Amino acid sequence: MHRVANFDVAKQFKSERIGLFVKILFGLGCALAMVGLRVVVDVWVPTAGPFAMVYPTVLIATLFAHWQGGVTAFLASFLWAWYFVLAPVRAWGFEVATAPSRVIVNAVAVIIVLVLAEAFRRAVASALQERDHEIERRVMLQQELEHRTKNNFALAASLLEMQKRREQMPEVAAALEQAIARIHSFSSAYANLAMTQGEGAMVTMQDYLVDVVDRVTRGAFLENVKVEVDVGKERVTMPRETAVAIGLFTNEALTNCAKYAFPDGREGQVSVRFDGNDGDWRLEIEDNGVGTSQADDSSSGIGERLFAAFAQQAQAEYQIDARPGGRSLRLASQSVN
Repeated sequence: MHRVANFDVAKQFKSERIGLFVKILFGLGCALAMVGLRVVVDVWVPTAGPFAMVYPTVLIATLFAHWQGGVTAFLASFLWAWYFVLAPVRAWGFEVATAPSRVIVNAVAVIIVLVLAEAFRRAVASALQERDHEIERRVMLQQELEHRTKNNFALAASLLEMQKRREQMPEVAAALEQAIARIHSFSSAYANLAMTQGEGAMVTMQDYLVDVVDRVTRGAFLENVKVEVDVGKERVTMPRETAVAIGLFTNEALTNCAKYAFPDGREGQVSVRFDGNDGDWRLEIEDNGVGTSQADDSSSGIGERLFAAFAQQAQAEYQIDARPGGRSLRLASQSVN
């Protein structure tokens, strides 16, 4: 219905003359279609009103070819019905005394339909134009917000970097380094989202997650670790806020894995699996690294709080299973759990 409401036969033509010609041609086409349909109808209902089919003809022509097409369809179809259908047939005269008033009433009624159809068409066109302008405005504001967010991330990271260079205590410097790494991680996740999403507030998770994993893999993992992604065949779209949370959860989990799961050049493998639909979905990140001997902070402190915050934002629940020889993280919608 949206495509039908937005259809305009002359919209694609830049020249006004060509556009006017197309509108008139469309009106004539509608009138000819009415004539053909009327001939078929007369086989079964020969006594139907002579002007009955003029109304929908003018309505369609006006909605899709403006008032020019409507007027063309009106003149062609109305005059044809008067000459070939209204008695006496093939004459402009009147067989009964009430015929002239009948013609006038039908002509006025058809003109009213034409005027109302043109008014409705203009209202719809105006609403669609306002909607397009609003979408453009929101896209521009969103791009500006993302640009400012990116600059804020960079500024925060720079300030922390300056503080780290001045810091004399190794423990504080290490904490600042972790904070800087997480800021870069968040910045990267939002950058991925801005690049992968199209118009609107919904995000295609397959494309988004593949890009998130690819960026972290290229920036954090060495060649000795193989990262595999399985996002399923079904395309799943989610609201922007949920997609951000899932992307940040994935980003944080992979970053921790790259830092702690494979020390001293140890070879290994990491798998990222995502499946389900917009209501029931599941994300699993599993590695065959050092497992329970990891020295990261994902099971306590800030790491645990981050995972909990991302899960809450995604309206999901998460689990961490650390064991000798590997670790797995699971984030799933609450309906799955």
